[in-house]
Amino acid sequence: MKHLAVTGLLIAGLAMGCTTDPTPESSPEAVAKVLDDWHQAAAVADFERYFSYFASDSAVFMGTDATERWTVEEFRSWAKPYFERGRAWNFTPTERYVYLSERGKTAWFDESLDTPNLGPVRGSGVLVRRGTSWRIAHYNLSIPIPNAIADTVVWQVRKALRETTASPRE
Repeated sequence: MKHLAVTGLLIAGLAMGCTTDPTPESSPEAVAKVLDDWHQAAAVADFERYFSYFASDSAVFMGTDATERWTVEEFRSWAKPYFERGRAWNFTPTERYVYLSERGKTAWFDESLDTPNLGPVRGSGVLVRRGTSWRIAHYNLSIPIPNAIADTVVWQVRKALRETTASPRE
């Protein structure tokens, strides 16, 4: 009877260990570590390290300009001159929220970042887990506009878009 009780406890312990709880690789902290190192790779102009974090060449990076929607292949070409000068860009996270799918294979996040050239920006995106590694499938960088100046900014954006799309006068 004593052996039966011990066996029952062992089986119960094993069953509890077989849940779908996230493994350490699928924790919000693991995702944050990837994002931190990705931003650091840009700050030190480590081109290979930076682009190794993308899930594939068809992953998407969306920049702050309305024309900046790139596959990684396109983004790599655009970004290369910045990395070649020895420093690409410097994004310092000030706040981040990370969420995981129930099975821990997909993560999505939003983050507030401080930058020397753009001021405060936001990043959001989706990562997918490949084995024990997280890879960026989609990243969107945006500049938050305070509501108090939104009307002015909208007017300036519309004006700039008209000027860039206007046909040359004959």
